This record gives sequence, C-alpha cells and structure tokens, in this order.
Amino acid sequence: MSDISEILSSGTARSIGAAISAGRVTSSEVTEWYLNRIQELNGGEDGLNCVRSISPLAMEQARIADAELGAGRARGPLHGVPYLVKDNIFTTDGTFTSAGCKALANFSPPYEATLVRRLREAGAVLLGKTNLTEFADFVSDTMPAEFSGAGGVVRNPLGPRYGRGQGSSVGSAAAVAARMCAFAVGTETQNSIQAPTVHSSVVGFKPTVGAVSRHGIVPLVPSQDSPGPIALTVEDAQLVFEAMSGTDPNDTRTRSVDNKPTLANITVNGLRIGVPRRHIADNVLNENNSFAFMRALEQLEKAGAVIINPCDLPGAEDLSVVRSSVFRTEFKESLNALLHSLRPCGMSSLDDIIAYNRRHPDAIPYGQSLLEAANASEGTLSAKYIEDRRRDLALSVDHGIHAALAAYNADVLLAPMSAAAKCTGKAGSPVISIPAGQDKDGVPFGITLFSRPGSDHTLLQMAAEVARILGKSS
Repeated sequence: MSDISEILSSGTARSIGAAISAGRVTSSEVTEWYLNRIQELNGGEDGLNCVRSISPLAMEQARIADAELGAGRARGPLHGVPYLVKDNIFTTDGTFTSAGCKALANFSPPYEATLVRRLREAGAVLLGKTNLTEFADFVSDTMPAEFSGAGGVVRNPLGPRYGRGQGSSVGSAAAVAARMCAFAVGTETQNSIQAPTVHSSVVGFKPTVGAVSRHGIVPLVPSQDSPGPIALTVEDAQLVFEAMSGTDPNDTRTRSVDNKPTLANITVNGLRIGVPRRHIADNVLNENNSFAFMRALEQLEKAGAVIINPCDLPGAEDLSVVRSSVFRTEFKESLNALLHSLRPCGMSSLDDIIAYNRRHPDAIPYGQSLLEAANASEGTLSAKYIEDRRRDLALSVDHGIHAALAAYNADVLLAPMSAAAKCTGKAGSPVISIPAGQDKDGVPFGITLFSRPGSDHTLLQMAAEVARILGKSS
C-alpha cells in the first residue's frame, strides 16, 4: 500500500502490529519491506553488516500470519510483526547459529530457543540473525565490540564505532536503529544490551536473570545471562518481554517476576530517583556528556520527580576493583557442556575452539586471551569460584542495589550510559536503557534505569514514564 514506507520508517512494533491487524498493510508487505531494506543497507563495503543471515522461511511465516488474520485468528499485538535475533540464539529455520565464532559458522541447531518458540506463538515473524561480538565478548580483552570472526565488523548507523566494551548485542541494536526490523532480541551478561543501545539511541531491556528462558542460547555466564528486547520504545520492549517471559522446564533457573507494579498508577510526579555517583556515574561523566545528563535530571525534576543525587551504593568502590573468576569459570563449564552435547561443526570442547583458532589466526586478529584464561579455570566447585560468586552478589545486591534503595527510600536508580553495568550484571537485576539526546560532540547519549531483581514490570512502567518526560515516545 502507498503508506507502507511511512508506517514502517517511523512506526513502532505496536503501531505496525495495529496496522497489520487493521488491514492497512499485510504482514507479507511489511516483511518484504524490511527484507528489501536489509538488502539495501546491510551489505557492501559501506554496509552496516548488522544482519548476518536471512531466514528462508520469513515470507512463508508472514503469509501464514496473514492467513490466520484472514481467518479471524489474531494472536495479539505482535501478530505479523517482523523481528531479528542475535546470532547466539538457536533457530530451526535453516539459518546458522555461530555465536560469532568462525569455527561454528555453519552450525545448524537441532532445536530452537524457547524465546523463539514463544515469539512465533505470539505471531511474530522471524527475519533472521544479527551479528554480535564473538562469544558475547569473551574472546580477547582488546577486541572491539563491533567484531566477530564469523560476522566481521558491524557499523553503527549513527556513525560512531562500537568500540571495546560497548556490548555484544551490537547487531541487534544497529538493526533496530536502522529500521531493519520492528524489534530485535539481544542477550546481556554484563553490558551487552544496555551499552550498544545507548550508543545507538534505541531502547534496550535486560530482564531479571531467569525471567526469560535461556534454553537454546549459547551461554556465557549462566548465573548472569539474560535475553531481552531491543526496540524503539519502552512500550515495545514491554510487549516483547511479556511475549518471551515465563518459566521453562528446560531452564531450571527461570523464575516468575512481579505480575503487578509495586507502585499504583506510576507517574514521574513523586517518583524517587536515586543517582549512584561514586564509582558509577562519576566514572563516565565528562565535560562532553555531563550537560546531557544534568538536562535529563532537570527535566525529570521539573516533572515532579524527587532526584536523590547522590544515592551511592555502599559496595560500589569494592565492586569497581573486584576481579572475579565467575566469568571465565562459568563460561568454560557451560560452553563445554553445550559443545560436548551437540558437537557443532565437530567442536566438542573449548580446547577444540582454541585449537581451531590457532590453526586459523585470521579468525582471531585480536588474539584469544579470554578464551585461554577461561580454559585454565578450575571449575564451579572450586573454593575460588564459590567465594567470588558470593562476593559478587554481596557487593552488587546486599551492599549495592538493595542497600541504596533502602538507605535513601528510592524507587529506582538511574545512571548515565551503561555506567552501572558491572553492578546490574552481577546482581542479575533488570535494567533498561533510554535514549536521552546527544552530548556536546553530537554522540548519542542515554540513561539506564535499574532496580532490584524481580521488579521487571514495575521498572518497565517507571521507564515508560521517564521516557515520556525525556521526550521519547513510550
């Protein structure tokens, strides 16, 4: 139809779903539009390279969605809405799942991730896979976020490069920012959704660990891993989260989160927002971005929010310097279990991956220091791992998020960019990124809101109000 470009170039997942439901456009037309846009923007020397592969079943799924609507069967607000998933998430549509690793470039999963099944049941249409930082950024301590051996370099549609430490869900963030899909799914262990989304001026939500099943996802640190939506608005993120979340017998760590907000009729007026400064906000604020951060706080305060600045975490200083064995220990153990079970591309252990990389040094231009460190770890039954995990939780939760909220009677905590990622990652708490304009150099700037584990729905409602005040549709 004549208005399809207008609907899709500025539309949200909710508005696109509504247009499909109302018959203004069909899912087939929408899917074709996104596939053409991917072809136009993704490839070539100057292409964004954020999409690794296209699902050969995308148009078939779209036609099925249209047929269901024609028969009076509507699955909900995401019916017929196209999306992309990160290339560490299993699908059985004929696309490969590599986790960015060249040794696994041609791995066809034997089953699909629970979240993919749930999104299909919600009527969403899978377009394909997005590139990521290899092994969710656990290959080398010098490798930039933009790179993977299997996928190459992802480019930010807003210009700046995705540098070291800017989170592994770069392809998903870039694809949403470039309007190559209505929404995408990323994963976060510690930074991997919130960082690339603030650098791409889109919304990213990392749920409480266990709120969304990790079954069918290449692991990094199971005690911290959490898949989550990347979208244009908080409302879209909430829609996708609700479709994906829930307990799953295939992931014994799945849990229920708050079904109702702990605050009735949440508005910004009277909302107590704490700003952790020492060793969190102060670590990233500078003369270029401080004005953007203070402008956001002033907007919220003008709307009636109570800004508690500072609202420091008692354990922040110790957390900032801690060097934990949790990442390398859990990564080795969980990846080895997956590889031993499935033997993808002939790889049965981390030893095999490291050996492959040594035979193919072009696959690891930044080395593989983190893989080698993980392979030398002692295991999750070691006294070192047990003590480190206990300390991580104590500093991030007991002496971190819980302590700050209680000490200042705060409803939520707010940080610039992804400054609190180490804390939210170790705590397993929900965190959401919201665009907040640009810094003085014109670089995208954003804020993150976070709270105690299990408070996902309440946090999303608060985030929607904050986004509204900051001038972003929610």
